Amino acid sequence: MPKMKTKSSAKKRFKVTASGLIVAGQTGKRHGMIKRTTKFIRQARGTTILSDADANIVRKYMPYAR
Repeated sequence: MPKMKTKSSAKKRFKVTASGLIVAGQTGKRHGMIKRTTKFIRQARGTTILSDADANIVRKYMPYAR
């Protein structure tokens, strides 16, 4: 059986932690910042851990990420 392919877009956007959680960048900070509150912008810094439902989807795109 041939090797499975990793989705290139997924490997650029997500990382897997040592404990197996999926880490992604925060959403909602590309444009339209004038309508966002300062609190929202401040709290959306850095990265976040995906929910279990979203993480299961991403894991299918990255079969060799351990």
